[in-house]
Amino acid sequence: MRSLLIDGLAHQLHMLDAQGLHRQRRTVDSPCGAKMQTEGRSLLAFCSNDYLGLAADPRIVAAMCDGAQRYGAGSGASHLISGHSHAHALLEKRLAAFMQAEIADAAALFFCTGYMANLAVLSALADRQTTLFCEALNHASLIDGARLSRAAVEVYPHHDIDRLAALLSASAAAKKIVVTDSVFSMDGDLADLPAILALCDQHDAWLLVDDAHGFGVLGQYGRGALDHFALSSPRIIYMGTLGKAAGVGGAFVAAHRTVIAWLIQRARPYIYSTASPPALAHALLTSLDIIDSDEGSARRAHLQALIARFQNDLSLHRWHRTPSSTPIQPILIGDNHTTMALAAALHEEGIWVGAIRPPTVAAGTARLRIALSAAHTLDDVDRLIARLNHHDHQGVK
Repeated sequence: MRSLLIDGLAHQLHMLDAQGLHRQRRTVDSPCGAKMQTEGRSLLAFCSNDYLGLAADPRIVAAMCDGAQRYGAGSGASHLISGHSHAHALLEKRLAAFMQAEIADAAALFFCTGYMANLAVLSALADRQTTLFCEALNHASLIDGARLSRAAVEVYPHHDIDRLAALLSASAAAKKIVVTDSVFSMDGDLADLPAILALCDQHDAWLLVDDAHGFGVLGQYGRGALDHFALSSPRIIYMGTLGKAAGVGGAFVAAHRTVIAWLIQRARPYIYSTASPPALAHALLTSLDIIDSDEGSARRAHLQALIARFQNDLSLHRWHRTPSSTPIQPILIGDNHTTMALAAALHEEGIWVGAIRPPTVAAGTARLRIALSAAHTLDDVDRLIARLNHHDHQGVK
């Protein structure tokens, strides 16, 4: 029996394929790393967010095993019932101490995902008397959190500080919250957080910073974008993810302890979700030890050397690398089909790079999103550069 509903979805799927927008999963058979096994092949991978190469670190793996032995496989309940383990409490205390230089009198709250953390903050702090001032290229979780909050939303163009200033000046909202990524996930560029914070000070606004791609990577001590810019303010609400540079999973919000106390009372994604397995929190204590050590500094220095090599030796004529000082190094192609063909050609040559197309990025700006990791070697990066230069000069079939 045919269904018009199923036929309608099938037609839409066909249209996505015709536009070069169909998405495909690949099944990975190995730990996350510079080289990965997928579907029977070994590939040099430039597509994960494992920026410090910690996802398969034996010390962190051992800590997760130890956590499972201590606390079991799951938490069994939400944090406010019986799911808040000693491991969760230790991790939050450690994260708060880690961020004290940037947020005085800070506390931290651990979440299952960064997506959940952003939904929680915006829905708990904003209401119908609030106006959110949102960067145009914010992550989907911030966009969805803004929608969920029921607040008024003003969107300012990418990096347009003058427009943000004008919107704040014209606003009579009782509560103002500026919302921005720190490192923009598809471009790799940095928000001008010092200028944005100055505007928040001028207009008595909160500043919500999503530092998903900065935590662990940026700053002298790996504390992220705030550390990088030497910023400190009680009006900052900071979201960092723990499944990227930290190599495990989950996310946290760090803010003045009064803000965190409010989130515990009113953040529905936190209140009504089962707490993540305590073993993850236990493993993350080891991740933080590495990030906040001489070894962490050495990994960040190696990562910067890889970035410099990639930028200096890449020689493109038809395509171009967008400006980025972070491990995210996009190559702008433009056309969806050409982008997919280039990704497929690299895949055949044993190199795995993510192909990013609309709606993740704007129409006409499809790209390869190259993500460098401290697990890569200079030889790995040289191999990628050679193949990109070749395909740019010779074309992709």
